[in-house]
Amino acid sequence: MTDLPRTPSFRLDGRRALVAGASSGIGLGCAVAMAEAGAHVVMAARGREKLSAAVGAVRQAGFSAEALTLDVADLAGMRAAVREAGPFDVMVNSAGLARHAPALDTAEGDYDAVMDANLKGAYFLATEVARGLVDAGKGGSIITVSSQMGHVGGIDRTVYCASKHAVEGMTKAMAIEWGRHKIRVNTICPTFIRTPLTQATFDNPDRVAWITEKIKLGRVGEVEDVMGAVVFLASDASALITGTSLLVDGGWTAG
Repeated sequence: MTDLPRTPSFRLDGRRALVAGASSGIGLGCAVAMAEAGAHVVMAARGREKLSAAVGAVRQAGFSAEALTLDVADLAGMRAAVREAGPFDVMVNSAGLARHAPALDTAEGDYDAVMDANLKGAYFLATEVARGLVDAGKGGSIITVSSQMGHVGGIDRTVYCASKHAVEGMTKAMAIEWGRHKIRVNTICPTFIRTPLTQATFDNPDRVAWITEKIKLGRVGEVEDVMGAVVFLASDASALITGTSLLVDGGWTAG
């Protein structure tokens, strides 16, 4: 009889997952997806009240979750919180910021705010989680929610694109360094996803027409479109995947 290969498990039972930016939108979707797959999810965000409501909803649905107040741009506070709560088998960083403007009109304060959240915060959150794994002698999966704009350019998005392109390079280098520790490092790169933070964009018919013309599947993204991707990268089903990006862009970057 032929011995058949078996699909690696997509389950996350017994694993602890940290999700930054988990109180709404893509971050909340990632937290729910991993909780559904059996993980205990530590949901982190800056706003205590909104985070508490999100954690309560996840628990009410029958899943395992707890709250952690955390600001990725506050490096000292973030490091202390991660060290106390860790180590984590999985980390998903969905915290980020966008302040769009023409390049010639970019204010220094906006530049610093975007870079502090999207790059500096992402960098040091990833290193702190990795440090906990290395100290514990454990492997793990580190995932940053990047963007399709980490692979292409966009009008009025020069600073945002710069931050996300940098995240893609950071991810490759971290994957090379931490591979020997069995720590995988990847990004998820969504297209325009409908969330409370992006609703203003979707309220503009001209902008929606531009988006749907660029997305080859002809529709905007929903939070649910990202949820399967994060479970895949968090689980053993992606055990040989590191240093790369999973584009959830409906074909935007294909041509």
